[in-house]
Amino acid sequence: QVLHAAILLSYCSILCNYKAIDMPAHQTYGGSWKFLTFIDLVIQAVFFGICVLTDLSSLLTKGNDSQEQERQLKKLISLRDWVMAVLAFPVGVFVVTMFWSIYIYDRELVYPKLLDNFIPAWLNHGMHTTVLPFVLIEMRTTHHQYPSRSCGLAAVCTFAVGYILWMCWIHHVTGVWVYPLLEHLSPGVKIIFFAAVTIIINIFYLVGEVLNNYIWDTQK
Repeated sequence: QVLHAAILLSYCSILCNYKAIDMPAHQTYGGSWKFLTFIDLVIQAVFFGICVLTDLSSLLTKGNDSQEQERQLKKLISLRDWVMAVLAFPVGVFVVTMFWSIYIYDRELVYPKLLDNFIPAWLNHGMHTTVLPFVLIEMRTTHHQYPSRSCGLAAVCTFAVGYILWMCWIHHVTGVWVYPLLEHLSPGVKIIFFAAVTIIINIFYLVGEVLNNYIWDTQK
């Protein structure tokens, strides 16, 4: 319970500090919501908020024979598990791995050096690094019931395609791609890239499912 509360507070701090930065990109069409990093931060904050709410509800219903409260708690746990499986883990791992992979290759493609004037190093790591250990700690300390594989993959695909369409719409309105990397790709290569991104995030969903089952295999 303390761990969930501490992680939630850290995400609230990161989000508040990020929103307080006066960056030109925040004033353009889509604002912060055009960046997957920001969307992921919101997802993580919402997820750990649900975790804290679940912990509090569990404490309040302990020793209580109310069936209605038990049903509400089960619904809350189901929501927590679904958000973890479909959003928090695959999106969080995707953001960290993709960001640092491209950053190491050529940071100008995803995080231009100009941003160092606006975003301090600690905040950059808060957005692009600590997400991974936080979500792994959560998976190790709390058992999550994954949905059926078909439903889970369908939800992940819906999220991925939705964000890709959102990026395309922003480009249609502004004439500028959200990420500089996309400016260097031909239309055909963009389609391949978007397909690859969708496949990768689905793979991360499967990794999360396998890892969760491995950690919480009751037979082992």
